[in-house]
Amino acid sequence: MTRQIRPRRSALYMPGSNRRALDKARELPVDVVIMDLEDAVAPDAKEAARENIMAAVAAGGYGNREIVIRINAYGSPWWKDDLVAVATSGADAMLAPKISGADLLSKLGDLLAINGAPGDMRLWTMAETPMAIQKIDSIANADPRLEVIVMGTSDLARELRIPPDPDRIGLLPALSAGILAARTRGLDILDGVFGNLADHDGFTRACEQGRKLGFDGKTLIHPGQIDTANRIFGVSDADVSEAAEVIRAFEAATAQGNGIAVVNGRMIENLHAAEARRVLALNAAINHDRTKE
Repeated sequence: MTRQIRPRRSALYMPGSNRRALDKARELPVDVVIMDLEDAVAPDAKEAARENIMAAVAAGGYGNREIVIRINAYGSPWWKDDLVAVATSGADAMLAPKISGADLLSKLGDLLAINGAPGDMRLWTMAETPMAIQKIDSIANADPRLEVIVMGTSDLARELRIPPDPDRIGLLPALSAGILAARTRGLDILDGVFGNLADHDGFTRACEQGRKLGFDGKTLIHPGQIDTANRIFGVSDADVSEAAEVIRAFEAATAQGNGIAVVNGRMIENLHAAEARRVLALNAAINHDRTKE
């Protein structure tokens, strides 16, 4: 299924308990604001955080930023009230944590509809447990609302007993499994967070690795990480020029009855032209609302 291309280079977690942070997000050059009710909120602050988030979304002012609300895990004392509130909040999507299988994600999708969620509200899912990775193919196919998989690499590394490693060697099989599942279903997928805010070089390397693996963007824990993520997962002027040249060459070749063109010594086929069109569409989406930058 063909989906609308949306820039998701940078997705910043914002604790719902911090009203100042929710307000500040309106000014940040971030593609996605993930308003968090789960990990970033203490148990005694859950209800107040929910009220803060509902008020912030209702007030608006986030421009073209995608607004996603992460609820508490199914079975927790807060998940049901979270879901009911999110369904009619006006947010773009609900992010479901601790998903261990397709049945649970499908149930949450059904509950969104039952509780009045509009048809265009999307569902995002965390992939943060070994069970989720084992079942990621079926999870990716669980619900028609599902649009994005978010890797929860911190929880996943802990459960897999993987020691800290800047190269993330132990996580590579899980990361690749998530990417394959996402692409099979035409979903987007976001890389996990980088927790060392003082290690700017390490964060840059993590973004570059994620881009090479095939991620669409990176989840973030601090506004200072936004610019780097936007640059690495974005579209450069050189990317735009190359994509336009590929399309021109391929269209000229097909007009002459040829299925292959050559650009700077590189053979260009239909698949290359299709990717070039995706790059240009992504660039157009990124530049649709320059007030974010």
